[in-house]
Amino acid sequence: MIVMEIVPVDKRRSKVILDEDFTLVLYRGEIRRFGIEEGKMLSQDTYREILNDVLFQRARERVLFLLKSSDKTELELRRKLEAGGYPPEAVDYAIGFLKEHCFINDENYGRRYAEYHSERKSERQIRYELQKKGLDKEMIREILEEQPVDEEAQIRAYVRKKRLKPEEMDVRERSKVMAALGRKGFSYDVVSRVLGRIYDDD
Repeated sequence: MIVMEIVPVDKRRSKVILDEDFTLVLYRGEIRRFGIEEGKMLSQDTYREILNDVLFQRARERVLFLLKSSDKTELELRRKLEAGGYPPEAVDYAIGFLKEHCFINDENYGRRYAEYHSERKSERQIRYELQKKGLDKEMIREILEEQPVDEEAQIRAYVRKKRLKPEEMDVRERSKVMAALGRKGFSYDVVSRVLGRIYDDD
């Protein structure tokens, strides 16, 4: 590997840009310690030494720190480390450490997320957000079967909170309400059914 450029990140750290757009973020003292200079080769032995002596431990400490503030999925943590300039080997090491010590479990995370949000968000919204966090579709399907979302109750609560009177709405007002609920992920059929039922009940 050839060191293409060394770019300061802040007063203490710099990006070491290697060929093939490969980047390491190191403290300046570490750059001196490992003899890293622009235009020079970085041997595989030195690279392994950097991983073992510096980056594995730093990546592990970083993910533990990130988990202090809130639960995160494997994908979220991987993205955080990659954005911080950690190479794939260090990312894999840190994630492996967390799994080995049961600090992360995407399925358990998904269950907690669905349980917490099942009275606040539509099933579609929960499904979408869990997919963004890296959970696969089959896992999400199983979670939502175990933790069903009562969308009708949420829509009724929305109507009460907004002090809406479905029986007094004209077409324009009804469309506006349905569009607002649609943006929250509720389907047309469920919204229409609930509004109609409220009208009938009244």
